[in-house]
Amino acid sequence: MTYCVGMLVEDGLALIGDTRTNAGVDNISTYRKLHITEVPGERVLGVATAGNLSVTQTALAMVAEGLKLPDCEVPETLLTARTLFRAAQLIGQAVSQVRASLAPQMQAEAVNTEATVLLGGQIGDGKLGLYLIYAQGNFIECGVETPYLQIGEFKYGKPILDRALRHGTPLEEAVKLGLISFDSTIRSNIAVGAPLDLLVVRRGVLKGFQRRIEPDDTYFRDLGRHWSEALAAAHRGMPAPPWLINGA
Repeated sequence: MTYCVGMLVEDGLALIGDTRTNAGVDNISTYRKLHITEVPGERVLGVATAGNLSVTQTALAMVAEGLKLPDCEVPETLLTARTLFRAAQLIGQAVSQVRASLAPQMQAEAVNTEATVLLGGQIGDGKLGLYLIYAQGNFIECGVETPYLQIGEFKYGKPILDRALRHGTPLEEAVKLGLISFDSTIRSNIAVGAPLDLLVVRRGVLKGFQRRIEPDDTYFRDLGRHWSEALAAAHRGMPAPPWLINGA
């Protein structure tokens, strides 16, 4: 449940997360999955979560209160972490600790404790970056070759990013592709739904643009309609399989 994507291009960073936490015929609830820590001019960080909600909530609460890493005696938070890499270490440590503490009870009840996190942003004069943090606490960094990372229910939204998103894609276009990715996912997967939360950070600007995109957002609704029409026009303009026309 949940779909979140982070896109790191030459112009900057965009993070988008949905808010659906439970899905069924008559049981749908929402919870914010994209959490933002910002001190304008000093740091801007976006944290998007997927997986077991109690694990991610508890882990983020631990980081907010302050967490000691093995190489430091002083508790650190996202507001005091010296680098984005250090912030990723904090979140990874918190997720790993929470899962370890809950494992006996959760396993007894056959509850899945998997959780993944996207962390993106910039601290001070450090580089703008994007990390995918796994349930075990380890993480990987987004690179130029594949300028995006996804967590949650991403299989329906991945193809458009694979085909169209590049490191040199303008940031506005990257956001558009990300929203098309969400439109495709929402149409095919009941576990993902609006409202969507968006964070955009331009490279070298330690300040984020935030927006909540409601289900009736005019741009998002029209984008989905135009995308459907464009796909229909594209497949109608392609030749039919010749081996069916001539041989069947």
